[in-house]
Amino acid sequence: MTASPLDFDVRQFSAWLGEVTGEHADLAVTPIRGGGSCEMFRVDRLGESWVVRRAPRAAVSATAHQVIREARIMEALSGHGVPVPHVLARSDDSDVLGAPFFVMSFVAGDVIRRNGLPPALRDDPETHESIGEQLIDTLAELHAVNWSGTALAEMSHPDGFLDRQVDRWLTQLESYRVRELDDIDELASWLRVNIPDRADLTVMHGDYKVDNVIWAPAPPPRIACIVDFEMTTVGDPLIDLAWAMIFWPDGDNPIALAAPNTPNGIHPDHCQAPAELVDRYTAATGRDLSRFDWYQVFSAWKLAIVLEGSYAAHVRGESRNAVHEVFGPLVNQLLIRARRFVR
Repeated sequence: MTASPLDFDVRQFSAWLGEVTGEHADLAVTPIRGGGSCEMFRVDRLGESWVVRRAPRAAVSATAHQVIREARIMEALSGHGVPVPHVLARSDDSDVLGAPFFVMSFVAGDVIRRNGLPPALRDDPETHESIGEQLIDTLAELHAVNWSGTALAEMSHPDGFLDRQVDRWLTQLESYRVRELDDIDELASWLRVNIPDRADLTVMHGDYKVDNVIWAPAPPPRIACIVDFEMTTVGDPLIDLAWAMIFWPDGDNPIALAAPNTPNGIHPDHCQAPAELVDRYTAATGRDLSRFDWYQVFSAWKLAIVLEGSYAAHVRGESRNAVHEVFGPLVNQLLIRARRFVR
């Protein structure tokens, strides 16, 4: 079978990187799977490995802009005690690779996915409690970053952040609504009426979960770096915590990653209940979580709306991704989850 041609102008990129770094050298480029909305390539050069994260070549301008914003966020977080890849360079010049991109350090490690833990972690079950502990402790470190005076301050709109969230996501839903969804509007009304009165603003990752961190390649479990900062802003930290709990094993949670009752999952004797992790976050940050149920409702409701966008594309015949069909039932399950926390 003939390999697919590499959609990457090696000569052009090599010349650009040589100009940026002042060192011209040969390099090797390999595609990396799992780049989410962006494309990723591994670059080996001068005995070091780097990752190029490129906006989709057919991206609309807003998506193309996001990749540069993500690089600036990582630059802003560097040196604040948060494990993030080092950004070597970035460019919004589409003439180099066909779309804006940035170059960051390659971090050795593994990702915990739906098919379970990587072998190095799976084979040392007595250390599995560290997975939840690391997830929470690293989130607390991120939320402790002093964002004032950084590029994050100018890239975010923190004033009234929580107040505008419900309407923002309802507007998103209306742009692609294709079916009736049980209680989605009723939940929106409940969220508006019961919105917490908060003034706490921190760096908010926006998609923090167990598969958006890279785990060190050898046990015990340790987070080598956080990745995927496309949704990062200054906002309410408890949204991050509630979002992470959506993907944490809890009974028959259909969206959980590496659940104990699945092949290669976290060992059942060493997998904390979500409440234990929430308590750990409380102890680490001193934050008041008496209104945490609101965040649990909001995060599940918001994720339902996000996934409904992909399911709607499937219904309209605009997506050939088979996973998008599966999102339909998951949306229903997320709305059931949201209703569980209505008090």
